Amino acid sequence: MSDFTKVAFIGSECYPFIKTGGLGDVMYALPRALIRQDCEVRVFMPYYKCIPEKYKKDMVYRGSFMMDLCLDGRTFYVGIMETVVDGVIYDFIDNREFFDWGNPYTGLWEDIPKYCYFSKAALAVLNYMEWIPDVIHCHDWQAGLVPVYLRTRFADTPVGRARTVLTIHNLRFQGICGIPHMKYWTGLPDYLFDYPVFKQNDDDANMFKAGLAYADRITTVSATYAQEIQTTFFGEGLNDHLSYHSTKLKGIVNGIDVEQWDPARDSLLPERYDASSAIAQKKADKRALQEKLGLEVDENKYVIGLISRLTDQKGLDLVNAIFQDMLDDNTQVVILGTGDPRYEGSFRYYESVNKGKVCAYIQYNEALAHQIYAGSDALLVPSLFEPCGLTQLIAMRYGTVPIVRETGGLKDTVKAYNPETNEGNGFTFVDYMTSELLGAIDRSKDLYFNDRGRWDEMVLRDMAKDVSWENSAKQYLDLYHELKNA
Repeated sequence: MSDFTKVAFIGSECYPFIKTGGLGDVMYALPRALIRQDCEVRVFMPYYKCIPEKYKKDMVYRGSFMMDLCLDGRTFYVGIMETVVDGVIYDFIDNREFFDWGNPYTGLWEDIPKYCYFSKAALAVLNYMEWIPDVIHCHDWQAGLVPVYLRTRFADTPVGRARTVLTIHNLRFQGICGIPHMKYWTGLPDYLFDYPVFKQNDDDANMFKAGLAYADRITTVSATYAQEIQTTFFGEGLNDHLSYHSTKLKGIVNGIDVEQWDPARDSLLPERYDASSAIAQKKADKRALQEKLGLEVDENKYVIGLISRLTDQKGLDLVNAIFQDMLDDNTQVVILGTGDPRYEGSFRYYESVNKGKVCAYIQYNEALAHQIYAGSDALLVPSLFEPCGLTQLIAMRYGTVPIVRETGGLKDTVKAYNPETNEGNGFTFVDYMTSELLGAIDRSKDLYFNDRGRWDEMVLRDMAKDVSWENSAKQYLDLYHELKNA
């Protein structure tokens, strides 16, 4: 196995065991893509009590030991449970005191000790198992202490040879608490609690900030977002810190699981299709969607889908403001999601006064999500900010044209349609304004109704676009090789 690059993934969640957001998808999909490119991967995550029993029953006990953690030398049990799925080895770190109650994330006061323990235990487990990776790939603040522990407490141990990558999935959450609380639970020396590493302000320490300072490389989930987080607006208070470390910062856009999201094999669709049949079969899926949701059944209507958490971040204040202006006798809107009660109520109201034109499905329904991707003509993603975004990638895979704001991964994956050259794969707007969003929607309608041939060409361009993890995995593998050979 010496020719393989060995990578340890360390993160707080991973589909299908535990998933609360996009991090869980990445922790699942990227290792699977990497092993197809001659990479040896293990995934490390907590052994939460809330992992479904059907996965626990296939796990085997690999050993245990005691580990010191706190400033006063307090020790904790570290158990190792292991399973293998599709060639990826998953090692679960077991400790009932930290992981046997509630959901993965409860509150920062409880979560700080939990993930201090997890970060240190993951490194101790690597030494215990005598499986020393070339690269340790850490994810979000919950694994932010791994690079710090590696270069301090573990520097003179076998795992100390590894290099680290820390990926920012969501900069909004950083693991901030009072300095005494952080000092006690990390057990780390005082010199680290100054501004270059932990110190956030006079009173607080920041786990993510410390990890970013000590990581060999920092990645985030799109090239544009890597630039945006160095600005005050997007930087969540860490923009100066990230600018200082910008030479080791790189953006690599996420992919999607193209086996899970495949209109040719999707059992949840009334009519399956591929690029050769999409133009005809999407009409059948549109009719089925309209019938299911109580919309006027007419394949010639323009159907706009919106699948989202209903929050300000997703641009829903803009959508709410222009909702009636979006509608006309030839346009229908389908909304799927939950979130801010203000938006839930608004969209229910718009449905009530636009019967046959609007459906607001205010809950999450996996089957309906697939059917909206297939049955809609366009998908709306007008986010205020979007580190990567997956819905626009899924939409393109299903031949549904994205309408997006040029931010983060949306800007990197959707190129604005150019009527002069007949190029591009969606409709975009730059300024976060209602008039800009409405303009992008109107441009999409104009092409759909007045030049269907060019619209259909764009549908097929979208379906041909490579949105898989393979290209992203290759970029990560190149980064690992660079670190391994440095």
